[in-house]
Amino acid sequence: MASAPNGLARIETNGKKKHENGVCHDDSSAPVRAQTIDELHSLQRKRSAPTTPIKEGAASAFAAALSEEQRQKQQLQSISASLASLTRETGPKVVRGDPARKGEAAAKGAPQPQAHHHHHHHHPAAPTIAVSDSSLKFTHVLYNLSPAELYEQAIKYEKGSFITSTGALATLSGAKTGRSPRDKRVVKDEAAAQELWWGKGSPNIEMDEHTFLTNRERAVDYLNSLDKVFVNDQFLNWDPENRIKVRIISARAYHSLFMHNMCIRPTDEELESFGTPDFTIYNAGQFPCNRYTHYMTSSTSVDINLARREMVILGTQYAGEMKKGLFGVMHYLMPKRHILSLHSGCNMGKEGDVALFFGLSGTGKTTLSTDHNRLLIGDDEHCWSDNGVSNIEGGCYAKCIDLSGEKEPDIWNAIKFGTVLENVVFDEHTREVDYTDKSVTENTRAAYPIEYIPNAKIPCVGPHPKNVILLACDAFGVLPPVSKLNLAQTMYHFISGYTALVAGTEDGIKEPQATFSACFGAAFIMLHPTKYAAMLAEKMQKYGATGWLVNTGWSGGRYGVGKRIKLPHTRKIIDAIHSGELLTANYKKTEVFGLEIPTEIDGVPSEILDPINTWTDKAAYKETLLKLAGLFKNNFEVFASYKIGDDSSLTDEILAAGPNF
Repeated sequence: MASAPNGLARIETNGKKKHENGVCHDDSSAPVRAQTIDELHSLQRKRSAPTTPIKEGAASAFAAALSEEQRQKQQLQSISASLASLTRETGPKVVRGDPARKGEAAAKGAPQPQAHHHHHHHHPAAPTIAVSDSSLKFTHVLYNLSPAELYEQAIKYEKGSFITSTGALATLSGAKTGRSPRDKRVVKDEAAAQELWWGKGSPNIEMDEHTFLTNRERAVDYLNSLDKVFVNDQFLNWDPENRIKVRIISARAYHSLFMHNMCIRPTDEELESFGTPDFTIYNAGQFPCNRYTHYMTSSTSVDINLARREMVILGTQYAGEMKKGLFGVMHYLMPKRHILSLHSGCNMGKEGDVALFFGLSGTGKTTLSTDHNRLLIGDDEHCWSDNGVSNIEGGCYAKCIDLSGEKEPDIWNAIKFGTVLENVVFDEHTREVDYTDKSVTENTRAAYPIEYIPNAKIPCVGPHPKNVILLACDAFGVLPPVSKLNLAQTMYHFISGYTALVAGTEDGIKEPQATFSACFGAAFIMLHPTKYAAMLAEKMQKYGATGWLVNTGWSGGRYGVGKRIKLPHTRKIIDAIHSGELLTANYKKTEVFGLEIPTEIDGVPSEILDPINTWTDKAAYKETLLKLAGLFKNNFEVFASYKIGDDSSLTDEILAAGPNF
């Protein structure tokens, strides 16, 4: 080895150094083809293939006819049209790409001027001077980003976004950590006035079209003032014949990732021919509504216009507003196609037997519909059409409070890369989540794609349901653990949507509180509950499904006196429903509610099947039973006056199926 001038051995860089055994250990390679760090970064990124391989056949003829440039131009024109103000001639100038990566957009070619966009709806006359500063700027569109890209955006630009120890994205929804039902409005135009359920007991609070357009303008102006917006084009409903195209325009990466998980994710090919959406959400949640606007009662406003097929969100960043807003829209659109929309869980056995699970919070809907011997079609929102049953969503939205791997292994294991965790508390060093911590809210949530559940059935569709299971956690302890319902009883209990939970335990008050939620989802239904009930009965009759009422609550006395029915016993009951064992059982009728109860079930103590047997104080049982029957009767008065069809025979039949005393 030659010596350097200072006497040290010169380091040779080109010669290949060999060990005695002759094996070469040369790590040298040609220097990178970059003069700057920026150039090096550009080499690191491989361009995604612009299109999916075009398949043979007529369906691809249209796709083949368009060049990639034309397709992108059309897509941008469609997004510009969605973001168009109603008082200016054209939509904003939009361009694909992240504004932070300056120069990249220019390299891809200057954005095309947007086509003039005319709405079919009447809107206020345009002001004489239609030019504003907003028409001078570009809005960058981050279109259908992948979870990895959305993670980068959230962590870089959104306070409160972190990666947890299992790889989920933890985010904050801001001041609102739950839905704001009192701030939700529906435009009451002529059609909606006729079709929708209004008045006492209804979740629909009215607003007029002008106020909606005012709020829409506020949301659109806010979104157009930003350097970038996130746009998701996705689907609702796994039934390909009846799916709905939705576009979500939002300002936060968190909202974009949430909807990426919760809606159905299109393939590249489906995106190419996506076209105009059927429904659009404008999520300007960081921006408050104007309190001086008519109908506004707070700085939050969630508005739905069914005629325009649009939803506007102002003043709340809680992502669940988008999910449940779309669910409400499906409750309006699907019945128009004679398809029943359902707030239910749904699973399927190996023989293809499908069960629907209805139940309010705390009744065990999630626990009982999660069954390792059965495939999960979905956990929350479904459609029942002539094709069978289909999940509306592409993901699950699970409660996280007190979550543990032992109790809910499927949910626990689904909290990994790609999952959004809302409002959870975690260790600042290890990033491990403490699911028991309610510091931000008790309503902590996880949103993840349905394929994160190992026994999910993909695609999320199944044959017609065989069993319709209505779950109630009866803290009064008087409902039987299981009852077989006839059609009228199924409609009565479906419309009632009953459960009774225990009220706050301050001062030792442990009196049960009855809760009634029409169709087990009153906050989301659009039409009168009897319309959904009549559709349910019609489908059950047509396809031979059986209705069941299952009490997962107390036995042997009300809360504080009796005991909660053991989960293994409830599971045995559910198994007996799935297997068909209960269809051939012997039944007897209870008093007051007139419920058919089986006299025995394999693996369940027979004495608990009739609740009177488990109460030591029979007089107290009778008194509590009559009290609950009275609560049912009072609740049903809202629906009793409603007539289904031309005569009232169906209404009378449903009423007769309730408690008699």
